[in-house]
Amino acid sequence: MTPLRQKMINDMKLRNFSPRTQYAYESAVAGLAQFFNCSPDMLNNENVQAYLVYLMEDRKLSWSSCNIVISGLRFFYDVTLSKQSMSLTIPPRKKKKYLPEILSTEELERLFVCACNLKHRSFLMTTYAGGLRVSEVVRLKLTDIDSKRMMIRVEQGKGNRDRYTILSERLLKELREYWKMYHPQLWLFHAKDPKKPMPIGTAQKIYYHAKSTAQIKKGKGIHTLRHCFATHLLEAGVDLRTIQTLMGHTSISTTMMYLQVTRKKLTSIKSPLDLLEIHDSKQII
Repeated sequence: MTPLRQKMINDMKLRNFSPRTQYAYESAVAGLAQFFNCSPDMLNNENVQAYLVYLMEDRKLSWSSCNIVISGLRFFYDVTLSKQSMSLTIPPRKKKKYLPEILSTEELERLFVCACNLKHRSFLMTTYAGGLRVSEVVRLKLTDIDSKRMMIRVEQGKGNRDRYTILSERLLKELREYWKMYHPQLWLFHAKDPKKPMPIGTAQKIYYHAKSTAQIKKGKGIHTLRHCFATHLLEAGVDLRTIQTLMGHTSISTTMMYLQVTRKKLTSIKSPLDLLEIHDSKQII
């Protein structure tokens, strides 16, 4: 590891960046250096802008992906190299907003049944039952499952905040069966090495395999299960503030998105077409 790279890592650690942010920023700088085949501290503003054009035009990276690269490069030049003269900006663009696709209860049942084994099924059920982000569920420890209070402790979730979410009785029964078979020691869902948590990539593969086997076309990645958790709670009559707390949302406006996808309220509305008395066209003729 070069001294420059180590300095950047130390700068990020001092600012308490999450491991995922550190990895993303390191990758951004490494990609730039590889593109020009030279140390990034030897490049100028025009070089960096040319690299960003390459990412957008040639590699067709999404706007959000380019923004992550820009953030990483800006940190490297502004903080690590103290080159505030580097102007790394791209014109703002309206972000497209997509509503999540929600799985029905029947589809969720098929998904869990089609999981390869007890470990995979328990993992998917935990993600859904607690409304957890994939980065949170893979880092759950045995001690985070509080069967006395029927709660799951989420330690240092998004934004470096702790929170509690609900522990389902059905899930607790499933986890006890899982423990009897696999005997996890530290991490609830560990990697091949029991001392390490399950990689996020493995978690996504588990979800996609079960989804494919269940022949479910709706939804994207495993984050769909978190969307389902919030939407199904809302349809069951749970108030938005409680759902906000369980989800770990900083703002209630984020939670309010699920008002747009909840079936309970939308299906109770009658279309104005249903109010019209339309006679058969043959009778009119």
